[in-house]
Amino acid sequence: MKTTISTLFIAAMIAVLAGCSSKGGTTDGSGVDVEDRSLDGAGGVVTGGAAGASSFEGMSLNDPNSPLSRRVIYFEYDSAEISTADRDTLAAHAGYLAANPGQRIMLEGHTDERGSREYNIALGDRRGLSVERVLELNGVGAGQTTVVSYGEEKPAADGHSDAAWRLNRRVEIVYQ
Repeated sequence: MKTTISTLFIAAMIAVLAGCSSKGGTTDGSGVDVEDRSLDGAGGVVTGGAAGASSFEGMSLNDPNSPLSRRVIYFEYDSAEISTADRDTLAAHAGYLAANPGQRIMLEGHTDERGSREYNIALGDRRGLSVERVLELNGVGAGQTTVVSYGEEKPAADGHSDAAWRLNRRVEIVYQ
């Protein structure tokens, strides 16, 4: 029953995505950079894990219009909790990975500069494990993921502001 519901939900989401079109450019019309769009929880595809795996077989990792092009998951301050929109993005990656069992990814956990080095390494690890857990719950094999934490050592943005810190609190999905 669960597989049937998941399959129907996947089909509905794919139909919705097929109706969407891209306007291109670097902003979404509101002046927000496309890169920042991922911070406000925009978009994603929901799959039922392995049941929806076949829908991702033809998707390219390099297609900017694919949900698989979104490879950064952002977090709130001092948190490893994944937002609902990011769960949708992770479900899309899980579908692709389940359809391609030979594909491996590295989940790189990062934090902002606040907190001790040791605390930030542990927080980056918790974030990576949180992403890994969601992927595995959606059908990804345990051997397909590796988690590494860089803590505050590899910031995406320099600076000591909320804007910089927000970009640094992340997990990057790196396909190998």
